[in-house]
Amino acid sequence: MVAITNILVATDFSEPSSVALVYGRDLARNYQARLHVLHVVDDVLLRYTPEVGFIGTDLQRDLDTLAARDLNALVTDDDRQTLDAVVVIDRGLNPADTIIRYAVEHSIDLIVTGTHGRGAVAHFLMGSIAERVVRHAPCPVLTVHAHERDVIVPGTAASPEGR
Repeated sequence: MVAITNILVATDFSEPSSVALVYGRDLARNYQARLHVLHVVDDVLLRYTPEVGFIGTDLQRDLDTLAARDLNALVTDDDRQTLDAVVVIDRGLNPADTIIRYAVEHSIDLIVTGTHGRGAVAHFLMGSIAERVVRHAPCPVLTVHAHERDVIVPGTAASPEGR
């Protein structure tokens, strides 16, 4: 049997990411694994030139603050207690590279990430974070779409608690 002790869910707060978190929670429970939930914030100070100055610093702080608020809202107290959940905000220029680096540094056994399933033209122009993670990750990667079957996102009309 495969030993899975650390599961990483990468989120960008989109609908596919919400589904990925549902999968990540379930897998962490089934494998009695630790859940890591990671959001990558664009590193404004590295991306833009020094001419941005103090505006960049203020913008970075605002981005970090909003990400922390949103990420802490996603991860429940139950996640923290039963899954020993770790909430992580990391900065980077390339989200895929940041996700992969985190996976290496924290001995992640499985990465779960959402995918938007864009068409070929959009994929060609924008690339795919999920695809780059799949290609370069040090461990297996599970990608999920927003409308996976048999997934009920808590708090929605389809969930027992949302009725």
